[in-house]
Amino acid sequence: MNGLAIADVRVYAPAAAVLVGFLVLGLLVQRALLPRLAHLASRSTWRADDYLVDAVRRPLVLWFVLGGVATAAGMLPLPPRGAALISLATVVAGILSVTWALARFATLAVRGTAAGGAQSVSLLAGIARWTVIIVGLLVALQTLGVRITPVITALGIGGLAVGLALQDTLANFFSGIRILAARKIRPGDFVVLETGQEGWVEDITWGQTTVRQPSNNLVLVPNARLAGAITTNYMLPNLQQNVVVHLGVAYGSDLAQTEAVALAVARETQGAVPEAVPDFEPALRFKEFGTSSINFFVVLQARSFPERWSVVSDYIKRLHARFQAEGIEIPFPIQTVMLKRDDAPGGTTHG
Repeated sequence: MNGLAIADVRVYAPAAAVLVGFLVLGLLVQRALLPRLAHLASRSTWRADDYLVDAVRRPLVLWFVLGGVATAAGMLPLPPRGAALISLATVVAGILSVTWALARFATLAVRGTAAGGAQSVSLLAGIARWTVIIVGLLVALQTLGVRITPVITALGIGGLAVGLALQDTLANFFSGIRILAARKIRPGDFVVLETGQEGWVEDITWGQTTVRQPSNNLVLVPNARLAGAITTNYMLPNLQQNVVVHLGVAYGSDLAQTEAVALAVARETQGAVPEAVPDFEPALRFKEFGTSSINFFVVLQARSFPERWSVVSDYIKRLHARFQAEGIEIPFPIQTVMLKRDDAPGGTTHG
């Protein structure tokens, strides 16, 4: 018995040592080498290497373990059936782990490149992830000897039945794809919906688009509704937004002086306010003889639509102070009232 036990130890000990060695090597690579690779990847302008390092971080040790299992199995006197089962299990586990890593890489790549990387896009990321997973599962099934043609046929028939039952869900799904493909509404854009809500597009998922309002509330819009609605995107075609400020001065004002002062203050505002575009040339146009004033408007430009109010607020404060210093009057509304009195000559009194 002791001789048999010693013989077993001599047979299994090297295989166990190889397996432990592969495990230790995998841990060393994960904890020592991978951080260095991640640091080098972060210094390059190519983003794919960052995604690749992050994707292999978790399954890396498993790959070393699978390599150790395959190597150790080759060192053991196993029956052919047992060796074949271990080899098959190792290959299938390797396929599934590679699928896991590729799905992670695809998700990170889509989230990092969609809409300039400003925000995540759950719909595209989900499509990329599940495409990789389904392909990996089909390859694993084929490796196990399962005929995938009937499986694909069954999935097609089942998909048709599910599609008929979930027409609204599929409509939202394909509308989301259409929205992303058109690139007219992207995560990070500031939009005004047809119903009046406005805010930043946070995400576009399988069924709905999330819009965060300036009051920090979330508006959930079904993709099909958004694709068929009239929506204003204030981030396209450019981030810069013209801002029109409507003003009026008294009829006795010198219009040439008024124009010169208003434009001077506008240029000062454009150069001083961080939210304004510094090299934009403001414009002024007189538009009408109003009830109590000569009305005109001044065109300024903000860096983005949400920042327009900072530009307007600063301009109004500066212009009010300058008009007061120059003696330019901003009149109060004036209205002539006609009062009828029976004892007055002609029956009418002007008031």
